[in-house]
Amino acid sequence: MNIHGLLVLDKPSGITSRDAVDQAARWFPRKTRIGHAGTLDPLATGVLVLGIGQATRLIEYVQAMSKVYETRIVLGATSDTDDADGTIRVNEAASPVEEDKLREAIARFVGEIEQTPPAYSAAHVAGRRAHQLARKGLEVVLAPRRVRIDRIDVRDYAWPILDLEVHCGKGTYIRSIARDLGALFGVGGYVAKLRRTRIGTFRVEDAVKLETGPGVLLPMNTALSALPSISIGEEEAKRLRFGKTIQAEGEGEVAVLDELGELVAIGRIQDGVLTSEKVIPLPAQEGRTFPNIVVESEEHQATS
Repeated sequence: MNIHGLLVLDKPSGITSRDAVDQAARWFPRKTRIGHAGTLDPLATGVLVLGIGQATRLIEYVQAMSKVYETRIVLGATSDTDDADGTIRVNEAASPVEEDKLREAIARFVGEIEQTPPAYSAAHVAGRRAHQLARKGLEVVLAPRRVRIDRIDVRDYAWPILDLEVHCGKGTYIRSIARDLGALFGVGGYVAKLRRTRIGTFRVEDAVKLETGPGVLLPMNTALSALPSISIGEEEAKRLRFGKTIQAEGEGEVAVLDELGELVAIGRIQDGVLTSEKVIPLPAQEGRTFPNIVVESEEHQATS
């Protein structure tokens, strides 16, 4: 049985995103392709969107969606990993920061900003992951990169604990916000807790937990909620799948659905002509999108 769709997982703390994917893979038949969108640090919890089967080809669209995090930052100390999993060094000389000054400083992080990733991160340095070099004790020099932070709300503050909710775009490191905010006041700062509550339309309230097993498998077109969609007939779908163009209204990139709501392709409309950019194989070739309720594979049932 071939299975295609998206699964929203509530990743627990203490494991990597890859570990979470490997554990979730037990719910599906052997050799089912599974990928994930938006890596979470081992310390972090929350929304991890898994692409199953053909949906792995749509991961890039989920990664591009905006994200929401809840985080607890500890000021007055630093960490070599910029979070509680690293070696903590308390700044005994740190003085409490007044809340109004803290709020003013936080506002400076909102918008299009230059942000340097943490040394212990998946960012690349000379073809290597930065964390691989950092764990060997090597110096890691990362170039700043442009990220988008839409909003930062202060949920609570009582020195040295600061609780924030951060709305941001792709590639933003919450650990870098904690580090840089602490550095502004010369006191240091690191992330003590981090939870991703949303990626685009995928919410943690709708996520399944590893200990409870599989739940709702969403249609592939939910990965394309940020794109406008159009519906086409059976003959038009055949033409697209064979690399031909069709007439269509609109302009720009679109999700193309058939009459049953199945994803046919991601296409682009220009001057009234729709060209397919990424075609999804026919259900008869690859297996229809799996029904909403995921059932355990025979392999998993035998080992449970």
